[in-house]
Amino acid sequence: MTKSTDIRIVDISTTLENIRYRTPMKFGGRVVTDVTLFNVNATVETQDGRLGKGHGSMPIGNAWGWPSAVEPGDRTLDAMIRLGQLVAAAAGELPQHGHPIELVHDLSHDYASLAQRVVDQMTLNEGIPRLAQLVSASPIDAAINDAYGDALQNNAYNLLSSEHMNRDLGHFLEGKLTGRYLDEFTLRTPKAKMPLYHLIGALDPLTDSEIDQRLNDGVPETLGEWIVADGLTHMKIKLAGDDLEWDVARVAAIEKVNLEIQHGRGCEKWWYSTDFNEKCPNVQYLLDFLQRIKEVAPTAFDRIQYIEQPTNRNLKAYPENKMHEAAIVKPVVIDESLVDLESLELSREQGYSGVALKACKGHGEALMMGALAQHYELFLCVQDLTCVGASFLHSASIAARIPSVAAIEGNGRQYCPRGNEGWGDKFPAMFNISDGTVGTSLLNKHGLGYRL
Repeated sequence: MTKSTDIRIVDISTTLENIRYRTPMKFGGRVVTDVTLFNVNATVETQDGRLGKGHGSMPIGNAWGWPSAVEPGDRTLDAMIRLGQLVAAAAGELPQHGHPIELVHDLSHDYASLAQRVVDQMTLNEGIPRLAQLVSASPIDAAINDAYGDALQNNAYNLLSSEHMNRDLGHFLEGKLTGRYLDEFTLRTPKAKMPLYHLIGALDPLTDSEIDQRLNDGVPETLGEWIVADGLTHMKIKLAGDDLEWDVARVAAIEKVNLEIQHGRGCEKWWYSTDFNEKCPNVQYLLDFLQRIKEVAPTAFDRIQYIEQPTNRNLKAYPENKMHEAAIVKPVVIDESLVDLESLELSREQGYSGVALKACKGHGEALMMGALAQHYELFLCVQDLTCVGASFLHSASIAARIPSVAAIEGNGRQYCPRGNEGWGDKFPAMFNISDGTVGTSLLNKHGLGYRL
C-alpha cells in the first residue's frame, strides 16, 4: 500500500571536495592527512506532486572503512568514489515510490553487485568490504532523506511513523520489532545540547614540551589548551592496542593533564572513552589494560565510560574474542564490526554490551540499529568519521534524536577546521564550543535538520 507522501527520485548529482588536514591523525596504526568529501544533491517528488531538494555529505573514510593489506590507499579511495557514483546513478533509476528509508533499503541490496562491478573494472585484488560499501552510499541516503523532509516541509525525524512509512521495523529486521516503527525509538524534538567528545589521537601533544614547532594558527595545540578553550568534559583516547605499557602511560598522562587543568578551572567531573581500533590481540590484553589503569591511575579508571572496538572487526573469524568478562567492568561497544543485523546479534552472543552508531553507515541503518539496540538495552553512542560541515550536523542530528545517546563525537574541528568554514556562521552553537557541549537544538529545520 502506498501513500500520497511517498517519493520517487527525479534527480541526483555528486561532487567531490578534497581538504587537507590541519594536523595528521593517527588511529589503528594508520596516519591520515586529508579528506575527500563525497557530496550529493537530490531532488524528489511525492505522489501528490510536491518537490523537495536535499543535500548529503560524508568523508570517504577508506583508511577506516577499508584498511587493505593488498591495495594502496589511493586505489581504495578511488574504488569507494566509483562505487558511490554507481549507487547514486542506481538511486536515480529507481522506478518505485516509497518512504526514503524503504527506497534506500531496497537499493542497498544492490551494493554488493555494484561493488563487484568496480572490482572488475579496476581489477582489484580483493572485494570492497561491506563497511566501505555503506560509507560510499551514506551521503546518497542522507540526501534522499533530507529532500523528503523538504518536500513535506517537516523534519525527517518526524516522518517515521506508520502515517508515513509503509513497512514496520519487522520488515527490515527479520521479524524483530514487528508492528513497531522508528518513531517509537526517536525523539520528535532534538535534545537541547549534548556533551562533545574530543579526540586525543596518538600523535596529539598533551603539553608544550611535546611540540617541536607550533602552528600558531589560532587553534589550540595541546590538550590543556583545548580543555580551556572549549570547556571539554568528554575525551576519546586513541590507543595502540599492541603496546600495553604505552597505552597505560598514555591514559595516565592524559589524566595528569586533566587533574591540573580541570581543577584549575573549577571542573570536578570529566569522562573518557578508549578506542583501540581493533588492535588488541585478544580480550586478555583489554583486561590487563583495565587492571593496570586501575592500579596506576585509579581516578582515570573511574572516568572511563566505555571501550570501543578492542579486537578485530571480523567477529566470525575471531569467535574466541568474547567480551563477557570485560563488559562486566566497562561497557564494550562494536564500531567497525557493526554492518548489519547479523553482526549486531553476533556481537551480543560474544559479550559486547553496546554499539557505536555512525551516519557514515547510512541514515536508515543507524536508526534501525539504534532501535534494536534500545530494545536490547545496549549501551549506545554516536561516533563520527572526522566529519565536517553537513556530515557533522547529520551525525549530531542522529545523536540528538536517539534518547539513550548521551554524547556526540566531533573531531573535524580539530583536524580539518577548513571543512567547517561557513557552517559556523549558520549553526554557531554547533561549531563554536565553549562549555564542552554542542547546541543540538538548532538541528530542527526541515529535512535532516541542518538545512541552510
